[in-house]
Amino acid sequence: MESSLWLGNKRHRATLTGWNFKWTRLDKKNNENQTISVSVSDVVGVEEGRVNVLPRKSVKDSDKDFTVFYVKRVRSGSSRGLLWRLSQTQFSCPSRVLRDQWTKHLRAALKTHCPLRPNKLLVFINPFGGKKKGKHIYDSLASPLFELAGINCHVIVTERANQARDHLLKKDLAGYDGVVCVGGDGMFSEVLHGLIGRTQQEAGLCENDPSVALQACPLHIGIIPAGSTDCVCYATVGVSDPVTSALHIIIGDSQPLDVCSVHHANTLVRYSVSLLGYGFYGDVLAQSEKKRWMGPLRYDYAGTLVYLSNRSYAGVVHFLPADPLISSPRDKTRCLSGCDVCSSSTERLFIQSSESSSLCSSQHSIIGSEPEGEWVKVEGRFRCVSLTCMSCSCPKSPLGLSPSAHLADGTGDLILVWDSNPLGFLKYLYRHTSSQDQFDLPFVEVHRVKAIRFSVSSIEEDDTYRVVQEPSPSEVEDLSRDGSLQQLRSKCTPLSRATCGICCSRAPTRSVWNCDGEILPFTDIQCRIHGQLVKLYARGIEDTAAVQSENGQL
Repeated sequence: MESSLWLGNKRHRATLTGWNFKWTRLDKKNNENQTISVSVSDVVGVEEGRVNVLPRKSVKDSDKDFTVFYVKRVRSGSSRGLLWRLSQTQFSCPSRVLRDQWTKHLRAALKTHCPLRPNKLLVFINPFGGKKKGKHIYDSLASPLFELAGINCHVIVTERANQARDHLLKKDLAGYDGVVCVGGDGMFSEVLHGLIGRTQQEAGLCENDPSVALQACPLHIGIIPAGSTDCVCYATVGVSDPVTSALHIIIGDSQPLDVCSVHHANTLVRYSVSLLGYGFYGDVLAQSEKKRWMGPLRYDYAGTLVYLSNRSYAGVVHFLPADPLISSPRDKTRCLSGCDVCSSSTERLFIQSSESSSLCSSQHSIIGSEPEGEWVKVEGRFRCVSLTCMSCSCPKSPLGLSPSAHLADGTGDLILVWDSNPLGFLKYLYRHTSSQDQFDLPFVEVHRVKAIRFSVSSIEEDDTYRVVQEPSPSEVEDLSRDGSLQQLRSKCTPLSRATCGICCSRAPTRSVWNCDGEILPFTDIQCRIHGQLVKLYARGIEDTAAVQSENGQL
């Protein structure tokens, strides 16, 4: 379709052909001056009249005008990805008939070229996460955009923990195209466990069997960030921004995501998509849980306290290496939008027979699914043992724990930090905040793996100490400065599996596992990466240079 349209008092030649809608400014001699082109896939909606949506909707009714809303990408100063913003252009037509033709053809083009866009969404809002602004963020930023795009949303404001998970496990989900969570990583984890559990139930698969190849979830998951860290959103979009995430959902983007299952004694414990950490990261989480009243600052406080305790733990790690010819955690590549490694990956951890994938059998295990000779055993004392299925990038660590990790290649990165001197470990932690290679240290090694097993080394556990009345930070500082640690020691009593880490001379023999921000009740675990088990409304982190080259500008 092609005709003359007006923007203000300037005449333009507008053309809709296939995937593109463009308009070119004409001068008095009908010479083309400036052209703006918008891909149909980036169009959010078309409305009659002169319409504004954000910050609040307003309509100036006119029978000759229409407004086109579309995505505009802008640079983000502090993040790796691009911010998406809602842009709009208001056109005037010579007649109402022509206006109706343009709106009809543009809407038809959206249905033809964008068939995977969601029509109906189930939305869960956590009103308590982060700064408790989840409902406000949804009502003021996401909801108006969904309404503009014609998406029907059923909204549930959660009132208790695991309400979203229970709903997804038990209620009828027919007719929904996806599930959206408004909150932080904890809310995402609820939705993740609910959808995976529901899918396996309907497929007749047993989640407790670690050898079972799990069924991929049919519904997409969307994330509107409203938490403290929003690690999953940041690592899959590149920014933690509600408008950007809402627009990705509207456009119908699809990003496969690997999921790690965690088992103990042939029983499913949890699923993980970001960090599974033992040692330092587990101790930090355990310490921070005691200071929830501090808000996000509790992580800095707990991290400092745990670092000063200078702990390491004995353990045995078995891992099944991935093919090093496909990719490596040291290859300096980045998993960006359209990643070749993820796009070409069709592998799953193990080739399952129909018998082992359809029945829950206690005779099958991770060990029995692959030849024993392929497993690698490592034993020693570790500062931390980490397994991650993504880079785990965040504003404080722009490149993340493993910068070259991939989102959907069926592997995870196993990071082993051996016992080292405090200054060496501090250097390792500091490099997470910069562009320096955190793996280029003699006490750090990283492996790309498909599965791991961890157990505590068979060293006799000695009694240690724990804090009965935990000292305040000012008490610790004052007593340490005066050398009066005996006063601090008087607040500790023997216990076998915890320590204050400040004054006690004996170190604990066991840490805890930090699984996506939740403490696991078991130490001995086995983990398996399930390739592309879920799909997000995202497209990965966009390559700024590639987008700039394609569009000419940002």
